[in-house]
Amino acid sequence: MKKVVYISAILILILSANSCTKDFKEINTNPNAPLEVEPSLLLREVIYDYGEQMSYEGFVAGNLLGQYLTALDFNLFDRHALKSPQLGGNPWPVIYTNLRDNEIILQQSQNEPAYRVYEGPALILKAYMAAALTDLYGDVPYYNAFRGKELTTTPAYDAQEDIYLGEGGILDNLAKGIAAIQAYEGSIPLEGDILFNGDLSEWVRFANSLRIKHLMRISSKMDVSAELQQIYSEGNYIMNNQQNAVFDFTSGEPNSFRMEQLRVGDFNNFVMAETMDEILSELNDPRVAVLFRPTANDGNTYNGLINGIDASQTSISPADYSYAGMIFRENTAMLDANFLTAWETKFWLAEAAEKGYISADAEMLYNEGVAQAFDYWNTPLPGDYLEDPAAYDAGENPLEQIITQKWIANMINGYEGWIEWRRTGFPNLKLISASLNNDLLPVRMPYPAEEEALNAENYDQAAENTNGNSINSPVWWDSE
Repeated sequence: MKKVVYISAILILILSANSCTKDFKEINTNPNAPLEVEPSLLLREVIYDYGEQMSYEGFVAGNLLGQYLTALDFNLFDRHALKSPQLGGNPWPVIYTNLRDNEIILQQSQNEPAYRVYEGPALILKAYMAAALTDLYGDVPYYNAFRGKELTTTPAYDAQEDIYLGEGGILDNLAKGIAAIQAYEGSIPLEGDILFNGDLSEWVRFANSLRIKHLMRISSKMDVSAELQQIYSEGNYIMNNQQNAVFDFTSGEPNSFRMEQLRVGDFNNFVMAETMDEILSELNDPRVAVLFRPTANDGNTYNGLINGIDASQTSISPADYSYAGMIFRENTAMLDANFLTAWETKFWLAEAAEKGYISADAEMLYNEGVAQAFDYWNTPLPGDYLEDPAAYDAGENPLEQIITQKWIANMINGYEGWIEWRRTGFPNLKLISASLNNDLLPVRMPYPAEEEALNAENYDQAAENTNGNSINSPVWWDSE
């Protein structure tokens, strides 16, 4: 009997469906359920998800590439088998997912007058995330990457130069984002903004600091002096830590830094790298007490381990080395997701002044950057720090001093430290212990395996352009 009733029910449904197909959409649309997500909710989600996930990625993978930390186990990535991500090391889906969601905000803002206030921030976020993507990987799908419904689900790879300089690219979107904010005359507030609490003037400052950063990043490829000088002279960029583009983590779930939420064994897999140990020791830098813990064997000693050990062949006692500081696990309310800061901006400007791109006092900008970086990491600046160990004129290479100080402060953004090493050669990263990359330090992230499977034709061309998807093939701004 049950079988007969079941078949009859299906027949009734089929007949009903055939009789009212033209009214299907109206009948089956829930008037109480929205057909699209409000941009305020999406904006909050994009900022939080990107910041949270990339902070974790920066800690577990970027900090290995940048030699802030060393992995004791599960460390194929630390040995530079970058196609074998373990605890992290695959930022591709993180960035693309948030670029896709941000594109929805952008389209809503451009199609619906009521959402126009979101256009500028969405353009700025698109530029920010696209820059992170291409700086890590080089050529990537970009211009057609978010048009799966109307164009293609297998987008071609665009050249990094075009992503930076083309219409709708990084620098263009930053300029358009500023223009959209300045042109906005509506009264509807920007909601869901956990970076600046809806303050559009702060988004303009953020965009101008990003312009400084990315003009400097490509400065070996083109003359950026005039544009940099204009931004600097106008002075509308992130100038102090109260203007930083950050959001705070909390102590305890769900909004704590992810290392607080994972098992202690995952956290204790990471210890201070020998590179970081040597640099902080040479500077007698008190930030070591915030960024790391003394060794368990000697409560007064900090000690780092060379990157890339072969865990199967090397016996290591973790008690001999320094774990990451309590700020990354027990006290994560003191930590934030860092999009861009005053100290990073000051170091970019100090480099620009040192190279003669802008007319400014490089030493003054450097000193301000150092002081702001100490404040950011909740560490009092010693009175003699800028007079002796880190004095601007103490070394033969001021550029090395600027980049090294920026590198230290970027520990929460380890990928940034590695990217800057690729661009400048500073600080002096070490050959690792048991390299799986022929003793070469990588200069790009490899395209993930799913690209080869899902976007094969375009992947094959991109792989050919990078010597077989090689991690030793430099990106455009890093090439000769």
